Amino acid sequence: MSARNHVAPSTLGITLEEEGITVEYLDGREVFYHGPPRKADGTVRTAPGKLVQVLVTDPTETEGVMMYVNDLDTHDSILETTGVGRVYVEPGEEKQLFPGVHATAEGHSVIVEADPAVARGRVFVFAEDEMGERAYEIVDESDEE
Repeated sequence: MSARNHVAPSTLGITLEEEGITVEYLDGREVFYHGPPRKADGTVRTAPGKLVQVLVTDPTETEGVMMYVNDLDTHDSILETTGVGRVYVEPGEEKQLFPGVHATAEGHSVIVEADPAVARGRVFVFAEDEMGERAYEIVDESDEE
């Protein structure tokens, strides 16, 4: 296994709730991401050293695809059985995660930029470590309340 292998994501079941988002992996396990997510206009910059996960929903908001960005700990076979993808972005490099969603690395921070209209769904970014988790939804400025 190379922790820098790219792994393609699969479609996962999701449930959007007022308290957060539930993601059902292909192996039947569910993970709950606490929320509600903070709205971010177009871009999320994570703190250094966080596990960064990007979820893009389909237009019905019942399915989505999830990608880990710069995860060095999860074995390829685990990602493949759960349906979560992985991409590694070198510092100064930009990679397209999904249509309308890009990630760049700056030092140990990950910057996720998205256009939800191009992504054709909602775009969520989760940044977590042993101290806690933060959830964001990338929106267009015109969508903000």
